[in-house]
Amino acid sequence: MNDVLEITKALADDSRLRIIMMLRRSELCVCQVIEVLGLANSTVSRHLSVLHNAGLLESRKDGRWVYYKLPDPKTADLRVGQAIGYVVAHLKDEPQIATDREKLNKILAMSPEELCRTQPSA
Repeated sequence: MNDVLEITKALADDSRLRIIMMLRRSELCVCQVIEVLGLANSTVSRHLSVLHNAGLLESRKDGRWVYYKLPDPKTADLRVGQAIGYVVAHLKDEPQIATDREKLNKILAMSPEELCRTQPSA
């Protein structure tokens, strides 16, 4: 039961739902997520940590950047896959998700190095 509680608690925040929807497209580095959400680095890091701890995200480090992605549906825990599927099915047409997608298109045209230089230090 604890894993279900952890998943549902992780999904109980609009910023975390937006992160899941962003990551449907591809993996993203933390600075890209920060740029879309417009939140402080520490706040975004906390959201990513909550999602990661619930098994809803995977991460990898590449140099000074940490990248996050959704788990592979073929190997993910069934509950995780179902939770992500539910979120995607019910939020794909939300106006905020469309706005985030437009922002993300612009952000992906920039390198992570360039993007990080434009963001304020934490």
